Amino acid sequence: MRALGELLITAGLVVLLFVVYELYVTGLVSAGKQADAASTLEGDWAKGRQPHPELIDGRAFAKIYIPSFGADYHFTIQQGTDDKSLGIGPGHYKGTALPGEPGNFAVAGHRVGKGAPFNDLDLLSSCDAIVIETQTDFFVYRVLPYADEIATWSTGKGRDPKCAPVSTLRTNTPDGGPYGQTVGREVVNPDQVQVIAPVPHKPADVLPPAQQVALLTLTTCHPQFSDRQRLIVHAVLTNRYSKGNGATYAQLLQALGEG
Repeated sequence: MRALGELLITAGLVVLLFVVYELYVTGLVSAGKQADAASTLEGDWAKGRQPHPELIDGRAFAKIYIPSFGADYHFTIQQGTDDKSLGIGPGHYKGTALPGEPGNFAVAGHRVGKGAPFNDLDLLSSCDAIVIETQTDFFVYRVLPYADEIATWSTGKGRDPKCAPVSTLRTNTPDGGPYGQTVGREVVNPDQVQVIAPVPHKPADVLPPAQQVALLTLTTCHPQFSDRQRLIVHAVLTNRYSKGNGATYAQLLQALGEG
């Protein structure tokens, strides 16, 4: 019994140390990598060097901001979703659209450990802004209506001024048209990769590129401390602001009325 007790105590300590490592140590390591990535990206932009259109694996090419998460929330977005890229910050799914383009600009991020950039995605509400910064522009996306808001959108939350540019994307057909299954938030199994398709949940050829809506999709593990499922947030492009004349993110927030 004494030996068993000692083994259980040792096992408990090992688990505790693993949790500390996963939550804090990896976070500190990722914070250092994130700072380096941000510095390199700013240097590239200042020198007029931009990885577009040939993106480099593991290298940052854009930034993401979520105003409702606070003024200090910002991360670089790396090309690729491998372990190395996601260890720095959010990563762009290769083959999906680029910021501001028709189709689906899809980005993955950790929810626990390694900086946990997407830890609070479940706190986002419909119409909340998500800002993507590139070398030349700020792209403002807003979270689409949630499934339980669609039926009353035009008479309910859709009347909120900040929701003015956000629609349900549905058509007056029984199935809602190509975007009938696209809602602000959903939880799916890991093999349901069609959530990052140009038109989520639809074959690639359901709409020609010229007719596709410009979407942003964020993905992360669900629930917290588990990779059993994926939490998905879909947002639609509502504004594009040029960074000409040295425009800053703080000025953008003022323009959005969120600063």
